[in-house]
Amino acid sequence: MATEPDPKLVELAHRLFDDARTGDAERLAAYIDAGTPVDLTDAAGNTLLMLAAYHGHGDAVAVLAERGADVNRVNDRGQSPLAGAIFKGEDEVVRLLREHGADLDAGTPSARATAEMFGRPDLVE
Repeated sequence: MATEPDPKLVELAHRLFDDARTGDAERLAAYIDAGTPVDLTDAAGNTLLMLAAYHGHGDAVAVLAERGADVNRVNDRGQSPLAGAIFKGEDEVVRLLREHGADLDAGTPSARATAEMFGRPDLVE
């Protein structure tokens, strides 16, 4: 029999996902350093890094990647953080993810395919 998760932990997780969306790098760093899993995922399989990347928060992306976040982890739809950043036109985030080893061919569509679709081959050269 499965037990219900602690409501306080669920609330904390929701706050951290919001912090990733709004780019609160300092708060994310503090919680990761205190033991929060760096690859914490929401119900759709989005990691903190995916949310920070998609919303264009380079500082948060850097903090998470430096703490070991998987820059190639895809969400439940097969989307990678790099492809999401390319889709949103977040050049600085693309640069940061690539510096941390993001795979141009991970996910569906891949970052390479996404760059081609949106006429941004410069982001994958």
